[in-house]
Amino acid sequence: MAQEDSAGGMTGYIKHHLTHLTVNQGHGVFWSIHLDSVIFKALISLFFVTLFVMVARRATSGVPGKLQAAVEIIVEFVDGMVKDTFHGSSKFIAPLAITTFCIVFLENFMDMLPVDALPAAGKLFGAEHLRVVATADINTTVGMALGVFLLLWYIGIKSKGVMLFFKEWFTAPFHAHGIWAVLLAPINLLLRLIEEGVRPLSLSLRLFGNMYAGELIFLLIACFTLDAALNHVSTYILGGAQFVAGFIWTAFHILIITLQAFIFMTLTIVYASMAAERH
Repeated sequence: MAQEDSAGGMTGYIKHHLTHLTVNQGHGVFWSIHLDSVIFKALISLFFVTLFVMVARRATSGVPGKLQAAVEIIVEFVDGMVKDTFHGSSKFIAPLAITTFCIVFLENFMDMLPVDALPAAGKLFGAEHLRVVATADINTTVGMALGVFLLLWYIGIKSKGVMLFFKEWFTAPFHAHGIWAVLLAPINLLLRLIEEGVRPLSLSLRLFGNMYAGELIFLLIACFTLDAALNHVSTYILGGAQFVAGFIWTAFHILIITLQAFIFMTLTIVYASMAAERH
């Protein structure tokens, strides 16, 4: 049941939970930093690195333990996808894909926690607002997408060289010779600029939209028993409906968070392959 102070009713409850712990707010929206997203992003990244390093150091050639077996399944699955999709020779594509999938999945999985649990704990440390799902923050997803975007440029330049990389901006997708090459160059450049802009936009907005919607639905389910009177029969009817709705949405949302991590990883591999291929 929702335990948040509901002075503003359902609208106030949802608005409170969708408000970030922000610093530099007085310097304008652009310069504001969502401290909760930064903290949870850093903690999850540290957890991922620590876990995989620990498993790698303790790995045995015999019968693996459960944790080692789970990590090996993830590594082999992602490595197989990279070999089937990426046709270049870069050695960090598989580690990049594994890191992308695991961190996005772990960030998404934070949405499985009860909506009031960590925000209530944050109040004990003076945090009035606390959002724990970093991927439900557009700043996080845009930052991740821009990071991938810069890596794609690095892969493209490393595979083709600076001259050929930027030459393709004017010569693909419409290949021509002579005067036609000059006439089609602005069109090719325009299409390339649109393509370069769409990639980070699609990566960031798809992940953000799905996770934000999932978080909002959990909050709406929590509102079933907001301001509930314990001596009223409707409270127990709504409580039962809340439990059933929460269970169904949690089971469905597990598929969503896994799928979104998989899509983000897959598109990263596909874009890397496109960046490395010569037109």
